[in-house]
Amino acid sequence: MIPDRIIEQGTLTTDGARASVEVRLPWYRALPASCIAGATLAVDGVEAPADSLRWEMNGRTFTFEELIPNTDEWWFPVDSAVLSGDIPVADGDADHTVEVGLVLYIPYIVIGADEVLHIEEHDTKTMTARKAVAA
Repeated sequence: MIPDRIIEQGTLTTDGARASVEVRLPWYRALPASCIAGATLAVDGVEAPADSLRWEMNGRTFTFEELIPNTDEWWFPVDSAVLSGDIPVADGDADHTVEVGLVLYIPYIVIGADEVLHIEEHDTKTMTARKAVAA
């Protein structure tokens, strides 16, 4: 619904082996974590392996399998989440093409018997990478 605002400009971060980017909800209402069905992350055409992807929101980090049953955590349209994955990216002045794909379920829009609206949105931005700060 709002795919051009998924990636927060200027948020690509790397530690050399792992990259992360802040993402925004491409929907106008909050969704529980269980509605975040999946994501992809690519930098300069190199996609992060699916098993390396992590989703951080509300100060907690999850695998996508951990999001499936989670109805306690909510993603709000005004909050950024962090999507990260194993992609080697050099920090510095070079521009990088960042691509994010999101798969979401909208639980309150029923489109058939036991079926809710399923959306897939994609965004691409160009930005430089910042060096990750150790936590």
